[in-house]
Amino acid sequence: MDYEEDQQADPEQKKLRKAIMQQYKAAQIEQQKKEAMQRLLAPKAYERLMNIRAANPELYSQLVNLIISLAQGSRINGKITEEQLIMILQKVTARPESRIEFKHK
Repeated sequence: MDYEEDQQADPEQKKLRKAIMQQYKAAQIEQQKKEAMQRLLAPKAYERLMNIRAANPELYSQLVNLIISLAQGSRINGKITEEQLIMILQKVTARPESRIEFKHK
């Protein structure tokens, strides 16, 4: 579509086209992340990560961003095993223990 046709398109078509382009870009980014995870993770670890993605997309996103930052900082040697992924997962999901104190009068 050229510039003249774009100028004649109604606002709804422009919004729809913009939304489609945003979805396309998001899908491309997601595909790049998946490919990076396949390169950085052992097959069992990748499978576990995909299970996490299905169960908790927010946690998946956190893990992927963390693994990518570790890789960019050259803190990963070889592929991450399933056990290493579990350790990373435990650190990400760790919550401080709540303490209950009783004060005696």
